[in-house]
Amino acid sequence: MVITYDIIDDKRREKVASEMQNYGMRVQKSIFECYLDYDQIDTLKASLETMIDITTDHIRFYYLCKKDQSKTAVEGVQLIYRNND
Repeated sequence: MVITYDIIDDKRREKVASEMQNYGMRVQKSIFECYLDYDQIDTLKASLETMIDITTDHIRFYYLCKKDQSKTAVEGVQLIYRNND
């Protein structure tokens, strides 16, 4: 899963980033790669909903299947996050 966000307020953005680091790896400033099951996704979404202002902020969840994961390409530093836990 790839999760991106655009948070206007610095404090809210820091809270979201901190929570996201509990679930995946930051690959760019507001982009995380995560390997989550559906229960983890639901828990994360519920947590993030309490941190944002829905009138100005947004978070996007991009679900990737195994076929899509195998097509992932990275230019530059070739670090692709894998969570074996």
